Amino acid sequence: MNKRKKIYEGKAKILYETSDKNILIQHFKDDATAYNNLKKAKVEGKGVLNNRISEYILSNLGDYGIKTHLIKRTNMREQLIYKAEIFPIEFIIRNIATGSLTKRLGVTEGTKLDRPLLEYCLKNDELNDPIISKEHILNFNWASEEDIKQIDKMSLRINDLLSGLFRAIGIKLVDFKLEYGKTYNKNENKYEIVLADEISPDTCRLWDVKTEKKLDKDRFRKDLGNIIEAYQEVARRLGIMPEETNIKEVDFNKKLSIKFKKR
Repeated sequence: MNKRKKIYEGKAKILYETSDKNILIQHFKDDATAYNNLKKAKVEGKGVLNNRISEYILSNLGDYGIKTHLIKRTNMREQLIYKAEIFPIEFIIRNIATGSLTKRLGVTEGTKLDRPLLEYCLKNDELNDPIISKEHILNFNWASEEDIKQIDKMSLRINDLLSGLFRAIGIKLVDFKLEYGKTYNKNENKYEIVLADEISPDTCRLWDVKTEKKLDKDRFRKDLGNIIEAYQEVARRLGIMPEETNIKEVDFNKKLSIKFKKR
């Protein structure tokens, strides 16, 4: 499907129109950003890895009944996705206290939460993505009560699936960000909520189980170095990048080997 007009460029991805009005091309960039774009850099190969990792995770979630915008990965940097009207909300799921949670509430870094904590943030860089409540969402019509109920349920289910997946490969899923949208289902002639954006080391905090080494974008945020090496390590553990290779040597068309465990 041919790429047409660019309709959106964000911090990490670009969206292009296609010949089908309901389908877009999502291009993954190498740009690394933090603190709402105040800190920026190019990290060669990051977009390739995020494209592959996100495709792998979203495909697996789809196998477990989670509806997503993903159609298929088309090349090293691009995916075909369903066009969706995105909710202006970031859904944050936390399993371990770190980042802004510890700063806001004075909680000790690394504290394991008794149950997953679901928070909402308004998607607005100029306002630094402020924390909002369900009442804010309903009062300003950013989503309906039924939408939020469904998304909350989906988010906790995704957390359950991803926690198990990462635990099996020696990684703690500390917290992560999800975005959702509504897309038109032609077969059922209705709009439905789908998981959108991406799930990758850019959108998750991932710690090694034994050492608590950070394998995510915190390596960029906190100037820890070895950013691409950490992302490659996640890909290797997921079984989508062979051992003893680097990003330039990988055949990402290789069949996947790791799946979610059935419960």
